[in-house]
Amino acid sequence: MLRQNLTQKQQLKINPQQLQMLELFHLTSLQLEQRIKNELEENPIIEEKDNSDEIETTNSKEEVQEFQDWDEYGYDDIPDYKTENRQYYQQEEMPDRPIVAGRDFKVDLEEQLSAIKLSETDEAFAQFVIGNLNEKGFLETPLETLAEDFSLKTMKWIEGEDAEKLLHVIQSFEPAGVGARDIRECMLLQLKRMNTKCPDVKAALTILEKHYDDLKARNFEKIENALQIDEEELRMVLEMMGALNLNPIGSTEERTSADTIIPDFFITHREDGMEVGLTNQRSANLVISNRMKAMVKEAEKGKDTRTFQYLKSKLSSAEWFVNAIRQRETTMLNVINAIVQYQFDYFQDGDKSQLKPMILKNIAEMAVVDISTVSRITCNKYIQTPFGTILLKSLFSEGIENKSGAVISNKVIQKEIEEVIKCEDKKSPYSDQQLASLLATRGFNIARRTVTKYREHLQIPVAQMRAFWA
Repeated sequence: MLRQNLTQKQQLKINPQQLQMLELFHLTSLQLEQRIKNELEENPIIEEKDNSDEIETTNSKEEVQEFQDWDEYGYDDIPDYKTENRQYYQQEEMPDRPIVAGRDFKVDLEEQLSAIKLSETDEAFAQFVIGNLNEKGFLETPLETLAEDFSLKTMKWIEGEDAEKLLHVIQSFEPAGVGARDIRECMLLQLKRMNTKCPDVKAALTILEKHYDDLKARNFEKIENALQIDEEELRMVLEMMGALNLNPIGSTEERTSADTIIPDFFITHREDGMEVGLTNQRSANLVISNRMKAMVKEAEKGKDTRTFQYLKSKLSSAEWFVNAIRQRETTMLNVINAIVQYQFDYFQDGDKSQLKPMILKNIAEMAVVDISTVSRITCNKYIQTPFGTILLKSLFSEGIENKSGAVISNKVIQKEIEEVIKCEDKKSPYSDQQLASLLATRGFNIARRTVTKYREHLQIPVAQMRAFWA
């Protein structure tokens, strides 16, 4: 039996070229360089301008005008090493050090794991656990949940005891404390690698294993009675514990020194205002080869349709790629100009108190682009300013209304929290409720849970832990 129905549907379709364009928006400067390099290797129709010929011609003319005879040229006072280095470096001085790529700590853990003989299932689960560590090296997801997820995903069952043993294997890797589930376990892992026969280390282990709640509540008298030590001995133990690393990943010198940020934008202050631009504009150096264009026209006249179709597709791809790079740079400039215009007071001197509440929609409306475009352009991209290099995403924040009715950025409130905690009595720090009350006197009416959220975002410990480390 035939039936006829009338339906109305709304469907959004994105063609492949639009997807590629969105991907280009998301790339950083280094990733874009690699993308252009791959395109130059794969598509012979795209060429990169080389200005070395013009530079050499200019230099040769200057040399002819400068050195009139052999005596003047042969007995020049410029040392040979300087002229040799100029073949490789355009700057007056050689670079102090090369730019190195950062290495993910999970790669190091997997290399340490490969040196241990495990069954195929155990090794796969250990890799699964390593992949679920956060950026600080902590395991936030419960181990039982990971075991269940792994079992459902791979159809290989992992018992709870086996999962715990494999986690202990990961916790034995370097750096000490990696794979811990909380700060207490992180400290225990570091202490167990010390000389456990030392009285101070023994006392610290006992405090963390049996009296951790008393430590957080600052019941020092109870701890002294339980360990049968005096106040001076307890102070020495706490000082040793205070030297332990609470963040095994991300705070070590090796990781910090390896981090190198290459900004995508720059801003400079001039007498007539601010100048904003891209650090490296690539579209001006990318051109379509005239020789290859002529070859496409000749192939069109010929009888070899396959060659013509191949060259025509390469030409079409090359034209799209060059135009896409130009469109990317144009859109990036529109977005960064909108951000600087919106946060003009902040970019004057970098005062965080001048930050305005700003969301993606605000910039999208000013730059006349889609919100997703602004999100991709500002993701993982930095701007070089006279007061430091800034992550663009950090400038976006929600607004909170103060007592006077003005809407201020939550970045301003976070700065206030930092200042209050910085000036507090280290031996008697403020609780989150007290912080909320102090902020209320400054004109910021926010709830205690909001203070807690901002404090955790700033990676500031709770009052008990701040008193413990004082």
